[in-house]
This record gives sequence, structure tokens and C-alpha cells, in this order.
Amino acid sequence: MRAVVIANDLLNVEQRPDLVAGPRDVVVNVRAAGLNAADLLQRRGFYPAPPGWPADIPGLEIAGDVAACGPGVSEWRVGDRVCAIVGGGGQATQCLVPAEHLIPIPSGLEFTSAGGFAEAFTTAYDALIRQARLAHGERVLISGAAGGVGSAALQIARAWGAIPVATVRDHAHDERLRALGAHEIVTFDEIESLEAVSVVLELVGAAHFQHAQKVLAPFGRVVVIGVGGGGRVEVDLLSVMSKRLTLTGSTLRARGRGEKADIAREVTENLVPLWASGRLHVPVAQTFPLDRVEAAYEAFATPGKFGKIILTTNEGR
Repeated sequence: MRAVVIANDLLNVEQRPDLVAGPRDVVVNVRAAGLNAADLLQRRGFYPAPPGWPADIPGLEIAGDVAACGPGVSEWRVGDRVCAIVGGGGQATQCLVPAEHLIPIPSGLEFTSAGGFAEAFTTAYDALIRQARLAHGERVLISGAAGGVGSAALQIARAWGAIPVATVRDHAHDERLRALGAHEIVTFDEIESLEAVSVVLELVGAAHFQHAQKVLAPFGRVVVIGVGGGGRVEVDLLSVMSKRLTLTGSTLRARGRGEKADIAREVTENLVPLWASGRLHVPVAQTFPLDRVEAAYEAFATPGKFGKIILTTNEGR
């Protein structure tokens, strides 16, 4: 197989041995792999892969077709179209995935956009539905709404009957954000004029949350899943006490095999039918072949894009 390899902060495409599926594992021919902020951090020596995953091959989400099934796998067959979150190793022409972590790709959908589904929609679903318990009619403030997870969160919130409010750097993408479900769109300096919100999905960090905490309604919930805009912020604890607020956060990468299987099952049951019907879709900003991985990382790091950056390969069916 061919794989993107990190060496001294550089990205090279190298030949590696083909993968072999062990018990309850599946080898996937990767057709598309979405880029994520974790990939940039890993390249710089931060946020290493969890034990058991490739330490020098980045990539947290893939889409492709099943190449081989290990012992004990009966729910998947060679040729099945699948996507998944992985602990690493996704930016390659093959990836080894626990069978219970795979998510089916609906018929008729392209691998390219599917390569950006698993991480963005699973992360957004876990934060909004499993942790924040977002309810019908609630107002939810989503920071970084033009990015992969933010755009997924807008669509999930709309599908659950909530009222999504998007925060952005500027108003360049307002029309597209409204098409995804944004009820209101504000920049950071406009946040404090908003009507109160029940949930804040924090994808930016301190630069955003310093404003967002001021518009939380009583019993408001905050889920932090990104800190690119700063990891330290002053919190008004009197407000936390008087409003009975809840602050939590998470990452998916280091969770155990069983917990990831539970999330994948819920996403398959609750989101895949919406994806198949067209109510959910993956906005793609740009695609790059595997050999142009440096250009892909540069595009990902450039502000102002809308949607996912996707690496593509010519492997699989």
C-alpha cells in the first residue's frame, strides 16, 4: 500500500506492506480521507495516535470499500462501501478498521464526500445529542460553523428540530450556512447581542467562548471539542452557579473500542437514513490526490474555506 508518512514535520508518500485483517478487523481500500485539525497537530509532534494505531501515518476518517475481513467478521463482505473514524492511518490506500466501527455509505453517494462524513458527523452527533442532550426547539450556538464539524452540527441540529445559530469569522458564507440550517449567523463581536441559547457547541475555544458564555440560558450546556482559538479563558463562576450551567468536553480519538462501537451504531441508526435521503450532506471545499498531500494540508490550514478538505486515491472499486 501507499501511505502518507510524517517524518521530522515533513509529509512523504511511501510504500508500506499491505495490511492483514486480524480477528474482528476489516481491511478497507481507502478511496477518500478527510483532513482534520488533529492531523496538523500530529504533524507538529502533538496529539499522537493512541496505542495500537500507526504512529507515523496520519488520518482520522476514511471512505472506501472492504478489501478483506478477518476471522469473526460476518456483518461485512468484500466490496461493501463503508466509512469510519479511525485512530490513525487513514491517509493511505489501505486502512485497518475494527468491524464494529464501520458505517455504511448509502447507495449513490460518492466516496469523495463520504470521506468527510464520519469524523465531522460523528463528532457533532456525540457532542450535541449524546452529551448536550439537544432538544426540539432549543437554541444552539455553533462556533466555527463553516468548518467540517460545524457544518455537520448545523444540519444535525436542524434535523432534531432545534434552532441553530452559527458564529463565523465573517459573513462570506452566509447563504451556504442558511442552506444547511442556520437560523441566525453572527460574527464573534455580535454574539453578546443574541437572544439566550440553551447549548453552546464550542469548536473555536477561548476567542469565542469568552463571548458565548454571556448568552447562556438557565440550565445551559456547553460542550468543548475545539480550542484552536485558545485553550484558556476566564469563566464567570457566579453565572455558572446562578444559571446552573454545565460545562463538559470530549475527544473521540482515544476512546475505547467498545464506546466507539456504540457511537458508530447510533450514527448508523440515526444519521445514515438522513444522509441517504439528502437531508444531510458533506460540503467539500477542495480535493487533492494523495501525492499532493502537502498542498492539501496547506489548504486546510488556510482560513476562510467552507467545508472539508479531502485526499483521494485511485484504490478500490
